[in-house]
Amino acid sequence: MSITNPLVVIPARGGSKGVPGKNIKPLGGKPLIYYTIEAAREVFSDEQILVSTDSEEIKACVEKTGLKVPFLRPPELATDNAGTYEVLLHALDYVEAKGVFPETIILLQATSPFRTGKHIREAINLFNEECEMVVSVKETKANPYYTLREEDQNGFLQKSKLANFTRRQDCPKVYEVNGAIYIIDCQSLRQKPLQKFELIKKYLMDELSSVDIDTEFDWGVAAGLFPKSSR
Repeated sequence: MSITNPLVVIPARGGSKGVPGKNIKPLGGKPLIYYTIEAAREVFSDEQILVSTDSEEIKACVEKTGLKVPFLRPPELATDNAGTYEVLLHALDYVEAKGVFPETIILLQATSPFRTGKHIREAINLFNEECEMVVSVKETKANPYYTLREEDQNGFLQKSKLANFTRRQDCPKVYEVNGAIYIIDCQSLRQKPLQKFELIKKYLMDELSSVDIDTEFDWGVAAGLFPKSSR
């Protein structure tokens, strides 16, 4: 399915604590956020791409690519407590005030450097009028039927999901949201936050493409996937 009137939103907050300054920290020879901008540009025009940031430094870095950053987020969306839902609504309000009325938002987090335009196209092809969102996932190794445990009221570990499987291969497949791609119906977004969506389809990605940088360890993993000369 081809989507109509898309808006691509790339959130990039300046106050990262896991990896300070990560959105514009060089990875493989260029700022981390450039990978997401390049992937978006493989599919969309610059007029459809909006980087939402609270940082003058990020804004200046992004605009070196030729992509204009039209605003800085207001103070209430620049705190640790500001959520993705509020950031998306702010972006939607901004473009609608300019006379542009998207039907679909493509949310691309800047922390997924190995997600490509090909992945975005494939996820879009899964989106249809029956679903509220398509979200990218990877198959998780931490299967709640087999490996995950929860502590009971007596302090003993119990299976997270009760089942009688003796081999991990026999357990139902379980998927982990990898943060790379969200294809979101704008009408649904206006009604409720993402965590309350129910009509969700998965877009399955491999483990390498799913690398998401949240900690220094994640950064080291991602950096190790580039040639030594470019790290």
